[in-house]
Amino acid sequence: MFDQKGPGAITRIWITTIDKRGTWRFYFDNSKLPGWIIPAYDLVKFGIPELGLGLLQPHTSYTPEGKGGSTLFLPIPFSEHCKITFEDEKGVDPTPKYYHINYRKYEEGTKIVTFSKEVVNRSKQVIAETDKLLMDAASLKGDTLSVVNGNLSAGDSLKISLPDGENAVKFIEFTINVEDSSDYEQTMRGLIFQASFDGKQTCWVPLGDFSGGGMGAPYVKSWFLSSNGKGKVVSRWEMPYQSTGRMTLINANNKSVGASVRFGTSTYHWDERSLYFHASWKQENEISLSTNPSDDKNCMDWNFASLEGKGVYKGDVLTLYNHAPAWYGEGDEKIWVDSDTFPSHFGTGTEDYYNSSWAPVVPFHTPFGGAPRADQESSHGYNTFFRTRNLDGIPFSEKLVFDIEMLGWQPGSVNYATTVYWYGDYNSVAKGTSGMEEATKKLISKE
Repeated sequence: MFDQKGPGAITRIWITTIDKRGTWRFYFDNSKLPGWIIPAYDLVKFGIPELGLGLLQPHTSYTPEGKGGSTLFLPIPFSEHCKITFEDEKGVDPTPKYYHINYRKYEEGTKIVTFSKEVVNRSKQVIAETDKLLMDAASLKGDTLSVVNGNLSAGDSLKISLPDGENAVKFIEFTINVEDSSDYEQTMRGLIFQASFDGKQTCWVPLGDFSGGGMGAPYVKSWFLSSNGKGKVVSRWEMPYQSTGRMTLINANNKSVGASVRFGTSTYHWDERSLYFHASWKQENEISLSTNPSDDKNCMDWNFASLEGKGVYKGDVLTLYNHAPAWYGEGDEKIWVDSDTFPSHFGTGTEDYYNSSWAPVVPFHTPFGGAPRADQESSHGYNTFFRTRNLDGIPFSEKLVFDIEMLGWQPGSVNYATTVYWYGDYNSVAKGTSGMEEATKKLISKE
């Protein structure tokens, strides 16, 4: 399942199956004996009681003995080598086993303490504290706290100048007053969050999409992003800059909107490794779905994001309206990094990328993402997935291209909008983004 030289660290394991019987074995640093054993195809049985829902997440389809999967975010470092195997239980007919293993490779000579029972025993308190912390999003702090209020007429903007010098935005809390709740979803789509640092625009995205909730701006609870689904949106993305920064909330709606923006800033030491925060957005309607992955003529890859420059990919939102009568998300993600001739990341299905499995159409929330919106059990209508990355962030030196296959259970089409969170150097840029024409299109009424 996995066979890599060190030094390195596994940063995420996602698995699912319909039959969990069998044994996982982890072999470290060329040992012939396993250093860790899981007595099932089930990360819930990883064997560390301190792992809670912050670091180890059963999928919504999870069952202890049968169908369903789980995702592990506990780092598994190795100094020289790591091999993972799985053995079916004797006498059991093999069934498909699906998995993703994300890992980091470090420069030769990097000092790494290899994962072991002894290391786990020494780290139990840290594991428990980290897991608890992840379930309770960071408090909103900054050396300097500021609030800017405004009643924005149609077409007006709330402009915020940030403190000069080397600083970083630590959090932003938007509070939007929507008097008529029936206008809430369209209003949140028509408010645009824009940010520029050191004279260059790096963020342009509808506020509802920026929140992680996507179309409709529903409730969100996660580490980096949260929303009460009623107009309050909190971002905990750190946004550093060298000398100047400016944030703008644009009201592209055809009516007035009351807005309050509270934010915190702190001093920041900018060095050669520092990068700017970006939030890029694009939308396209009526993208055709194919039901046959072998039909090259009619099966397409849709470009999720194209980034140029040096940076780190930190997460994304996929929000959509599914015109088809059934599941839309059979397509795999394909992520090319720099000079890749084959994707560095090649998935097993859209929902799998978002840390779930077996075509779930049910809202869920975790520290690293979830599904804030799933209107109908069939998946027809509105749906939103999002994922943020920590140790499983993707660094790139020249470019990153993210495509996704457009495959569903039945023919039809979808309207896709994606928000991408990333950090990049001053000259980095997102290609193929959308603008005001797409952002102000009327959302489809709920059925």
